[in-house]
Amino acid sequence: MRAFARRTAGPKRAWGPWVLAVLLALPACSATPDRAVSGKQLRKFGESGQAVGARKRAEQQLRDVARAYDDRTPLSLGLVVVHDVCVPGSGPGWFFQQKTDNYKVVCSMNITAYYGADPRHMADTLDEILTAGDNARGGPSGSGSPIPFQHDDQGKRLVAYYRGHGPNPQGPQAAEPTRLATAGQTLTWDTTRSGAPRRLVEEPYAGLVDDPPVSRVVRDPNTTTVAAVRKRYGMVFKLELPYSDYFGVLKNGRTRTR
Repeated sequence: MRAFARRTAGPKRAWGPWVLAVLLALPACSATPDRAVSGKQLRKFGESGQAVGARKRAEQQLRDVARAYDDRTPLSLGLVVVHDVCVPGSGPGWFFQQKTDNYKVVCSMNITAYYGADPRHMADTLDEILTAGDNARGGPSGSGSPIPFQHDDQGKRLVAYYRGHGPNPQGPQAAEPTRLATAGQTLTWDTTRSGAPRRLVEEPYAGLVDDPPVSRVVRDPNTTTVAAVRKRYGMVFKLELPYSDYFGVLKNGRTRTR
């Protein structure tokens, strides 16, 4: 019995140093790889003619989406916030792949738009937003639509709820619904029902750094606030469009633009 114990104890002790070495190596393997370019090079790429041209096209496309809600629905565009960032690429880690592994530089942009609306016509406002999406989808093939929300099951139940013709789509004990999301777009709004704590769309995040081309922030109009939009119209809707890449420089020197 003692001999058996001695034979099994040896291999157990041998595992100790090996496991310790692996555990010590893991943090190094999972650490963020080195930047593909320096800060100076990052600015040079971000200020290049190709980047500037792609940046203008990307911003115009996003603004066109925001403007479509103003043109095709009862919403009145009050404020647009553009956030544009260029980040350095990275080298691949041992075990973990990153989106920027093959890039020297990647630039992306998003827009958040704030609209005013009349809270007394909430059901009609939502109904017309969904109708705008329905009409565009039913148009000629390939016409596309900047408004993805439609009268699907969720949309119908939401309109019925605000007309007082149906229950809360979130459940009988749930708070007033204030969000729609599809195709990468998110639409949120102030609560309008009385008898419950009011939840309001917040002001844009104030911590974004304006240091182009690394980080560019545009408010249009510059001095407008969400509170001012609410005071003018009665309530606020917020449209969030996702970040999308518009310019990149691959490690082989090729560029990609949207």
